[in-house]
Amino acid sequence: MTRFSSQTDSEGRRIPLYDADGFAGMRKAGRLAAATLDFIAPHVQAGISTAELDRLCDQFMRDAGAIPGTVGYHGYQHASCVSVNHVVTHGIPGDKVLADGDIVNIDVTPIVEGWFGDTSRTFLVGEVRTLAKRLVDTTFEAMMAGIDIIRPGTTLGDVGAAIEAVARRERFSVVRDFCGHGLGRVFHDAPLVMHYGKAGTGVVLEPGMFFTVEPMLNAGKAEVKILADGWTTVTRDRSLSAQFEHSVGVTEDGVEIFTPWAVS
Repeated sequence: MTRFSSQTDSEGRRIPLYDADGFAGMRKAGRLAAATLDFIAPHVQAGISTAELDRLCDQFMRDAGAIPGTVGYHGYQHASCVSVNHVVTHGIPGDKVLADGDIVNIDVTPIVEGWFGDTSRTFLVGEVRTLAKRLVDTTFEAMMAGIDIIRPGTTLGDVGAAIEAVARRERFSVVRDFCGHGLGRVFHDAPLVMHYGKAGTGVVLEPGMFFTVEPMLNAGKAEVKILADGWTTVTRDRSLSAQFEHSVGVTEDGVEIFTPWAVS
């Protein structure tokens, strides 16, 4: 049974608190999401199209008995988002062919027995520039810095501040137009999870809260724009962007990552 926190998020929405059954459901969904990215990793090579990567992810999730949560979501028609180089998020799979030196984020959300597992990784295609690798490595480090401090009593402001501190140390910017979100039996739920902020502020974390931590870091400025298709979001200055995402649950004494990749 789902209870609710007495707190509300920044949009005034009640925040669900899940029990042991919720943790069990999210483990199944999260592990399949992670397995999908582990499966697709060796296919992320120069010469493959983003549409083919999407097809492979779609088939993998469906063969496992899951439904891709993005198909039909607000009209979106693909099983994944595939965002290359200066595409920040929500890249639509299509004819784009990967080339040596690209960086590419793949984001998947299988639904398993009604639970949404949501995760993404940024992959390196062949030999990439030093700046690109540093951006990708820093983005992963920033995500983990936010996750590592999650426990009851920590605030979402603490999480955002930890992420932002890593980005600033390397002189990268944090995208502010998109954020993490609650999830469970709903794809996007309370609370909103900002990847910047002031320590000690915001929602105080409680056992049973589920949400994503998914920072997007840009090599240039933080400003982004959404293209005419209504989905594809790019950096305004065309600088590189990277993202990583895990789905997590607050436990009685820490945090559980629901989407543990086997491949680093």
